[in-house]
Amino acid sequence: MSYVERVMSDLETRYAYQPVFLQAVKEVLNSIQPALDKKKDYEKYKILERITEPERIICFRVDWVDDKGEVQTNRAYRVQYNSAIGPYKGGLRLHPSVNLGILKFLGFEQIFKNSLSGLPIGGGKGGSDFDPKGKSDMEIMRFCQAFMNELFRHIGATIDVPAGDIGVGGREIGYLYGQYKKLTRSYEGVLTGKNLLFGGSLARTEATGYGVVYFTQSMLAERGESLEGKECAVSGAGNVATYCCEKLLQNGAKPVTVSDSRGMIYDASGIKVDVLKQVKEVERASLSRYAELVSSAKYTPVADYPKGRNAVWDVPCYAAFPCATQNELNEADAQALLKNGCKCVAEGANMPSTLEATHAFLKAGIAYGPAKAANAGGVSTSQLEMEQNAGMQSWTFEEVDSKLKTIMQNIYRSAAETAEDMGVKGNLVVGANIAGFRKVADAMLAQGVC
Repeated sequence: MSYVERVMSDLETRYAYQPVFLQAVKEVLNSIQPALDKKKDYEKYKILERITEPERIICFRVDWVDDKGEVQTNRAYRVQYNSAIGPYKGGLRLHPSVNLGILKFLGFEQIFKNSLSGLPIGGGKGGSDFDPKGKSDMEIMRFCQAFMNELFRHIGATIDVPAGDIGVGGREIGYLYGQYKKLTRSYEGVLTGKNLLFGGSLARTEATGYGVVYFTQSMLAERGESLEGKECAVSGAGNVATYCCEKLLQNGAKPVTVSDSRGMIYDASGIKVDVLKQVKEVERASLSRYAELVSSAKYTPVADYPKGRNAVWDVPCYAAFPCATQNELNEADAQALLKNGCKCVAEGANMPSTLEATHAFLKAGIAYGPAKAANAGGVSTSQLEMEQNAGMQSWTFEEVDSKLKTIMQNIYRSAAETAEDMGVKGNLVVGANIAGFRKVADAMLAQGVC
């Protein structure tokens, strides 16, 4: 039994109840064997055993009072996964599906994504099973304040710097930061994604969506291709999907789909980003509202999706951008995309493709940008926000966007060069995983057993 097989077997025995975490670990470990073969110290000092276990997991309850005066209780977590190359960095997710296994998967992915960025940040993730949907602003404020009443003990500008994720946008970050400041009497860059009025960065909201397009441009340029004039399928309707659509349009492409938990929009004339922002950011409504406002749009509810499928991926396209959530694109979806002529997939969400879908894309030889490389723009710009906070500066949108574009180009180059060095030219899954892994693993070796 190989080193990777032994480690995976042990993890599968201990964490059989955390399938998404095991999927994330398996995807990484199965692709880094060439790096393990080249450097035996990784096995000698048990790097895989250490890097797959979080340094610290904080679990706590959050008690808060709803608008009816009734006490509510939620479970909350912060997974401080790895700090070998910098303070823990990763978002907070508020969603009913949140559990420790989900956050371990996200935190594990974050280690390598942050490493690939080239910036000094470690990996972490946190959140709660609190559902912000249908809650009033005051209920969300009370929950965020109660959440921070415990979390503040474990974070700091050089310790752990959380950010937003699903269910956590500018409103929630504001409430969290206000409570942190009150409890600590400290005005510091301990949360990113803040309002511009108190230390936020221009281009942070757009960063993940813009970044995935910048990565795609680099990936396609290597093949002598471009996005100009091409139709694109995008899933999701949050920040990542919205600003992915915006950047695609700016570069002459035409995004024709978006989706949310209730259904999808197909707009043959191209997604109207201003309308999408109005529906999702102002009205906080279902995408069915988009169809009411745009005559060229067709709305399909989830109930009408093909069984076991996501209808977004049935739309013929040149490039697909899964920007919603994990495992939203399965093998059948992948085959549908390939059958319809899809030549490029770039992941805006965290691990949106199942292992089987990933294998289908790699086998087909299309341009495939895995999440930990393609969607690193958000966390990279979060670190740029940390840098601005530390220097008490505020950069222009153009400065931040230029730095973001350079970072995404460098991430592509690192993944592509590593893949070629390992004898699998064009396989950015192997390239990204090994490039991200080696930096963290080498730092762990240099710091000793600690």
